[in-house]
Amino acid sequence: MSATADTTHALRRLASLDDASIELAEAALALAARELPGVQPGRYLDHLAELANDIGAAFAASPGGLSGKRDALASVIHDAFGYTGDQQSYDDLQNANLMRVIDRRKGLPISLGILHIHCGRQLGWDICGLNFPGHFLIRIEEGPERLILDPFAGAEVIDVARLRKLLKATLGEDAELAPTHYAPASNRDTLIRLQNNRKVRLIKADQISDALKAVEDMLLFAPGEDSLWHEAGLLNAHLGNLRAALVALGQCRDLSGSPVDRARVDQLIAEISSRLN
Repeated sequence: MSATADTTHALRRLASLDDASIELAEAALALAARELPGVQPGRYLDHLAELANDIGAAFAASPGGLSGKRDALASVIHDAFGYTGDQQSYDDLQNANLMRVIDRRKGLPISLGILHIHCGRQLGWDICGLNFPGHFLIRIEEGPERLILDPFAGAEVIDVARLRKLLKATLGEDAELAPTHYAPASNRDTLIRLQNNRKVRLIKADQISDALKAVEDMLLFAPGEDSLWHEAGLLNAHLGNLRAALVALGQCRDLSGSPVDRARVDQLIAEISSRLN
């Protein structure tokens, strides 16, 4: 079996798993391997194990508590191994590929966040990504206490004032914090968000075929997401793959729970169908 077939199988397998059973970093490595055929994940998995082991040792030597967990993450991932947010070439596609992030020791908030989440979970910590717009953040909890951290900035603690500033920078000055901004992001949604970073950059670079491939990779592990089928339909239509566009939009319509959305998709289907006649 080829490496591409291996990753296809691995990603399709995720579609049948409940969200809690998805190993986030391993899935991200499978996505990364789609862009780096022939590169084996073994040494990357070994590196993740080394990170988690060293973080566990650092925490064991700390006073404990949430601050000890934060300090252990920062001292190992950022200080000892030199991971940092890529501010100079933020839009580089490599920043959304976990293999290249590990190679280069820099990446996007979400790719760095996946490293933190994986290591914390390996140690049994209560840690997750947040459904925060624009800038991926992570949260660690212990009993009633919690800390929100920025993996792009050395696991810096983010207080409410900083959260509000980040939100307004993304959504505008009228935006205000709401409970949804503190909600945990599911593993599947985190993988979609990681891959969306790649898709958006490819579309901006007018690499539509590659952007479509990124969406198709997401559909391997999230085939129930109507929005992904919608994107696949639009990208196929843009490329002139009209029959593939109709198939994708038909899937979108079948999955949509909104009559308004279904009507909009029906209109798109009609418009594309007219181009076939």
